[in-house]
Amino acid sequence: MHDGRSLDHGGDLGVAISRFGGDRSEWIDLSTGINRVSWPIPSLSAEVWRDLPSAAARDACSNAARRAYRVAADAAILPVAGAQAAIQHLPRLRRPGRAAVLSPTYNEHASAFAAEQWRVEEVTTLDALRGADTAIVVNPNNPDGRRSEPGALLDIAGTVGLLVVDESFADIDPDVSLCAQAGRDGLLILRSFGKFYGLAGLRLGFAIGACDDVARLQALDGPWPVSGPALAIGAAALGDDAWVGATHARLAADADRLDRLVAQVGWRSVGGTSLFRLYDVGDAAAAQQRLGRARVWSRRFPWSTNFVRLGLPGGEVEWRRLAHALEG
Repeated sequence: MHDGRSLDHGGDLGVAISRFGGDRSEWIDLSTGINRVSWPIPSLSAEVWRDLPSAAARDACSNAARRAYRVAADAAILPVAGAQAAIQHLPRLRRPGRAAVLSPTYNEHASAFAAEQWRVEEVTTLDALRGADTAIVVNPNNPDGRRSEPGALLDIAGTVGLLVVDESFADIDPDVSLCAQAGRDGLLILRSFGKFYGLAGLRLGFAIGACDDVARLQALDGPWPVSGPALAIGAAALGDDAWVGATHARLAADADRLDRLVAQVGWRSVGGTSLFRLYDVGDAAAAQQRLGRARVWSRRFPWSTNFVRLGLPGGEVEWRRLAHALEG
């Protein structure tokens, strides 16, 4: 059962600075799974910043997402202010009942359902999701990169009221996505734009699913949930196939490079994706302190005393600083 404990997240350098000092500009934040080599933002017209977001801009961004994510033609797509915005509304799509979350995973799913009086169960196998009123799977999973096969998920979908598949990290593993199956009743998919494209501050994501569920989310979200600049940048970036291909290749190489680098200090890889890696470091508190003294921020977890997650450095200067920090 979810215990209602307080949540913590990566990405808050204020915590790092309060513990280890320094100025924000001195820190390298590897506590998230956000690509540190961002898609290059173009100049936007004054109208995009001045005017309310239009239906045409929303549709252009949705159509770009449909193409990029290979979404089924009969599925509905709703741009949202990051996948987190949709997560907050998910418990209100059905009457409260049993919500089963494949865990350990991103902690906001269980918290959102618990806050709306659902009976939350954090389970460790796909089979344990069966019979839930709502079941949640993060695929690939955060923080261990666990991969659930699409066929297995579709089998589970037939046994639950609503299957939510959070594909926030699926850009780096397109074959794992269920977007081609979206549109069927009882299946809702969340996608995050900001992680792979390195623009998390833009707050853009998508809810993809059957028309009725997406319409309910849209009603909960209000008339202008996503800013005009976010819609414009999202539409352009999602259509940049050359950047996407080059980024896939770079991230895959960099993930291997990071594994080799940390192995030199005895850390053991236990999972991850090409946007983040999870390591068994023996003593997570000591490892985070070692990195923190060198102004490199990492991610620990309340459910483990020996795991640390690292994002990938974004350039040679950051790689050299990480190597120095690991040397202690």
